[in-house]
Amino acid sequence: MEMDYDIELNWRTADSSEYDVIVDDEVFETLVTHNCCKVKEWITETENKNQRRLHRLIVGLDVEWRPNTITGEVNPVAILQLFVGKRCLIYQFLQGVHEIPKVLKKFLKNINYTFVGVGIEQDKQKLIRDHSLEVTKTKDLREMAAYELSDRDLCYAGLKKLTKVILGKDGGYKKELNVTMSDWDRNRLSKEQVLYACLDAYVSFEIGRQLQSWYD
Repeated sequence: MEMDYDIELNWRTADSSEYDVIVDDEVFETLVTHNCCKVKEWITETENKNQRRLHRLIVGLDVEWRPNTITGEVNPVAILQLFVGKRCLIYQFLQGVHEIPKVLKKFLKNINYTFVGVGIEQDKQKLIRDHSLEVTKTKDLREMAAYELSDRDLCYAGLKKLTKVILGKDGGYKKELNVTMSDWDRNRLSKEQVLYACLDAYVSFEIGRQLQSWYD
C-alpha cells in the first residue's frame, strides 16, 4: 500500500543554519551552510558515525539552481544536497567569499563512496561546469531500478515514481511550483526549501540503499 510521508521541520539553532527535519517520526539532522568549518565538521561527524560503512558508503545527492527565466540564461548550481544515514548537508555555493572546502572536494572524489540520484550524470556535469567540482563515483537510480526490476520504463522515471515503486511512498509532500522554481541562491532558505531539499536527498539515499548501490 502506498503512503504519504509525514514531514515537519524544527529549528535547532537561532541562526537558522541547523534544523531537525522529521520524516515519519525519524529525525534527520540538517545543516544549511557555506561555512568551511561547518562543512568540515559535518563530514567528519558523518564519517565517524559511519565507520563500518566507509568502504561502501552510499550518499544521496541532488542539486538546485535558480530557474532560467531569460532565453540563453544558464544559472549556476546554487546548492548541493548530500544525505547519509540520518544526516543532511545543504551546501550553499553562492554565499560568502570562501572557496569550496577542500574536505568537500575530497569527500566527493572518494572512490569508496557511491553518490546516487535521478539524472545524476547531468547534476555531475553541472557541478563540473559551474564550480569545477568533481564527483568520482555515481549511479543513476533509474538505471539501477530498471535493471533490478527488469522494467526498462523505469529508465525514464522521476524520483516520485521511483519512490512509489521502491519505497511504497507517493514521493512525499506536494511540491508546489513556488518551491521547486524558487530562488535557490537566496542567503536564507525558506522552511519549504529546506524541507524539499532534504527530502529529495533523503529519498535518493534510501532508494539507493534499498537497491544496494555499493555493488558494481
